[in-house]
Formats: sequence, structure tokens, C-alpha cells
Amino acid sequence: MTNLVTEVVETVDANPESPAIAYEGTELSYAEFWERAGQFAQALENRGIGEGDRVGIYLPNLPQFVTAFYGTLRAGGIIVPMNPQYKAREISHMLGDSEAKAVVALADLVPNVLEVRDDTDVEQVVSVGADVDGATEFDDFLAEDTKAVVDRDDDDVAVQPYTSGTTGTPKGVLLTHHNLAFTTRANAVIPPGGFQASDRLIGTLPLFHIYGMSVVMNGAMYSGGTYHPVPKWDATEVMDQLEDDEITVMFAVPAMFNDMINHPEAERYEFESLRFANSGGSSLPLEVLERFEELWGVQLNEGYGLTETSPVTHANTNENRRKGSIGQPLEGVEAKIVDDDFETVPRVEEGPIDEEEADLRDVTGELVIHGPNVMKEYYGLPEANEEAFTHEDGKRWFHTGDIGYWDEDDFFYVVDREKHMIVTGGYNVYPREVEELLFEHPDVADAAVVGVPDERRGETVKAFVVTTPDAEVTPEEIKQYCLENLAEYKHPREVEFVQELPRTTTGKVQKFELRGEDESEQ
Repeated sequence: MTNLVTEVVETVDANPESPAIAYEGTELSYAEFWERAGQFAQALENRGIGEGDRVGIYLPNLPQFVTAFYGTLRAGGIIVPMNPQYKAREISHMLGDSEAKAVVALADLVPNVLEVRDDTDVEQVVSVGADVDGATEFDDFLAEDTKAVVDRDDDDVAVQPYTSGTTGTPKGVLLTHHNLAFTTRANAVIPPGGFQASDRLIGTLPLFHIYGMSVVMNGAMYSGGTYHPVPKWDATEVMDQLEDDEITVMFAVPAMFNDMINHPEAERYEFESLRFANSGGSSLPLEVLERFEELWGVQLNEGYGLTETSPVTHANTNENRRKGSIGQPLEGVEAKIVDDDFETVPRVEEGPIDEEEADLRDVTGELVIHGPNVMKEYYGLPEANEEAFTHEDGKRWFHTGDIGYWDEDDFFYVVDREKHMIVTGGYNVYPREVEELLFEHPDVADAAVVGVPDERRGETVKAFVVTTPDAEVTPEEIKQYCLENLAEYKHPREVEFVQELPRTTTGKVQKFELRGEDESEQ
């Protein structure tokens, strides 16, 4: 294999008239989609953007995202996906660090790009949805001619998503053509009979996120199925679409499935075409799984993965599932549980175990991964790369930072997340990023951010704030300040004013106290 998109060529040749993308009542055939991707690739070349250059995609789930994604790869470029909820301050580092030369952005988001453009290498801004001063409208950007697929090596980078580390500083994750091709093929066999050309996959998962991009969009494009992009989550609209468009495959995060089972008219829906449903992004509550299956008679399976692993490493299947587990490693992927000395932790006989009865310290450790889906490295961060990997017996093991155990049937169970990370609705939020913003507020003297339980999202963000002596700010004003400067899912939904923060003698905030936990629970 040379370029990830060469496999799409085979799909196009086999299904030229089949619908590749269906959106708002219109369909784009595989032949039409591939033509537009070629025009996009040629347009990049016409502007001096090509092999090895980065192209930022700053869009919700729209047909133009799919075109720009495959067009960039076709030109030999590298995609830098960006969350459309991000504000200017959040995309500034991503564009500057990646040295992206072009950005495709929703018209409403173009001003954010223009605001930071002088601090980056961005030469070309493409707008989607409307003409905007300082940008070229998407259809006007496309060239008349199409560009052939540029050869790339397996180890060449295809996508550079950004993920926050424990410091909150976004890190560029270098995912190669081989990483993503392997993941797509490995995931394609998980549904019964595998992905098929007759499948209709609903795009509820955002395409800027590796889960929606690699599993759903790529899965559709490589199988010849139809991808149905959903720009914004709305339970009613999606449930209507599942029925009306006869959707066959759905990947989503637990919060989405939770919204569906709690929909006031849930029992009137009948998803007769839906043959496979999968949950990932955060832990799936057992009650959500069982209620979903009770309502619609479709098995709901849980999987696991990370941006750094392209993303999926583990999955349950219809034929082989253990409730409460993240599943077994994908074929070709190795995983194990290790202690602080990188010694393998013994397996339990069969999970899930009673976590209240068992001494978890005896059976748990860190989940580490080895396989062709593991990233090449973090971009330009040698110290982070050294911390992320352990080399043993000729293998390169990636440290997930997640704590769990495994059983003798090779099912894995995650019991805790990385120490301070908050997982809300499937998104990772690192407290330090929010805390640093809070410290910029003139009325904030001290602040700490933690995750607290949330029925819908699993966790949500809570800020504890010590105000300056003469401050007149309210908790609602603090929330609004954060909302104006951070993506919506990152802003604190709860703000509590306190006299002081609990700290150790060395000055570290004791966050377990803020969460109402005992120190022994840490």
C-alpha cells in the first residue's frame, strides 16, 4: 500500500453510481465524490500545497469535510482536524505547531482563523457555507481538473489530530497511512458479516475526532456503504433519521445512547434496519446498554481506543461479548496489564469482578498497547514520546494511562481514567487548560477544576474558585467567561466559590477532597 486513499479507488471502481454521502435529501455518488476530491487535490497543488504539507479542517460533519479529507490525502498532504467548537485561542496552537498552510473552515468560523493567521503559516483559507472576506468559497476553490493520487509510504503521516496531555497542552499525534488503513480493515469485520456496500452508517460522531473519522467515515468509504453526516447531535432528529433513512450501523458515545433511551417518545421508535450499534469514548453504563437492547432489540457493544491508537484497540462483538468489558484486543493488536515496574499483572479468572468485594490493588495495573495501529509519535515532543513508550522484547508498548484488569478469556476491564483527566460525553478535558483560563480572570485569585458525576455525560466539569477580596463576580459570570473562550464541552457547568483550596504542604491542590473522596480512593 502506498497511500491510504488507494483503497478508496477500488471502492469507487466497484460502486461508481452507489451513494457515497447522503445529506439533507441529496446524495453524492462515489464517482461524483471522487471527482470532487480530485478537484480539491488539484486546487491544493495549484496553490503550492502538496506532499507533506498540512491542511487544517475546521468543520462540523458535512460533505465538504469528506471531500477535503480525501482530497488532501490524494494530494499527499496531511490532515489537521480541528474541533468546530474551538475558539481562536484554541486553534492558534494547533495551526502554529503543525505549520498548516491551508484551512477549510465553516463560514462562521473563518474569523477565528483570520484572527490567528498572522501567528501561523496559513496561506489559504477556504470557507464552507458562504462567501467570507479573506477566504475562498469551497466550490470556487475546487479546480476544473483532477489530480492523480500521490504515492506515499506506509510510514508517512496521514493525519495529525491533537490531544491534550496531563499538562493540558495539546500534542500533535502522528498517525500514518498504515495506522489508519489497519484500523479501518480491523474494524470492518466487527459487525456481523462485516461492513457491506448495502450499509448506511450514521455520522453522529464528529469527524474531527478519530473515532468518527477512522471508524465511521473510513469504514463507509472502504466498504462502499453510504455515509450520513450529522452536523449536530439532536436525539429526536437522529432517531427520526434512523427510521427514515433505514440506517444499518451506528457508532456513538454513551451520552448519545443515554439521550435515546430517555427520549420521551422512545417506545414509539422502531429501528428495524439497524443491525449493529457500538459505544465508545467513555465507559458505557450497564443500565444504558440493557435499556437500549430492551427498547429496540439491537445488541449494543462496547469498545475502547485512544487517539494515539487510531483509535480502536478492543471491541466486543455480537458473537463474543462480556458486559462491563471493553472487549478483546482486535486481531493483530496486543494488550496487557502491567504494574509500575512493567511486570505483567496476573489475570482474574473471569470478569467482571465485584469491585467492591475485591482488592483492586492486587489485580489492576496500567493498560499498555502494541500493534500496527499505534501512532508513530507525538509531533516534535521527544520527552513526551519517551514517557509514552516502553520498549521490551523487541516491542514498542504505548502507555494508555488507563487503569484496569484482564481475565483468562482476554477480556479487558477499565476501572479508572488517567489521574486528573475528565471524560465528559466522550470528550477528554484536562483541568489545567480550564484552570489557566480561570487565572486570567481579574476577579479570580485561585482555582481548581475537577470532574464530578453527571447522569448524562458520565462526568462534567466543576470549578472551585477563590475570588479576589473586592470581587463582585457571580458563578454564572464565571461560566459565561469560560464558555466564551473554550469549547462548550470544556466550560464548567458548575462553579462553586470557596474561601480557600485544600493544599498539601508543598502547595499541591488535593483534588480528591474537592471531589468528596477519601485519599485512599486515589
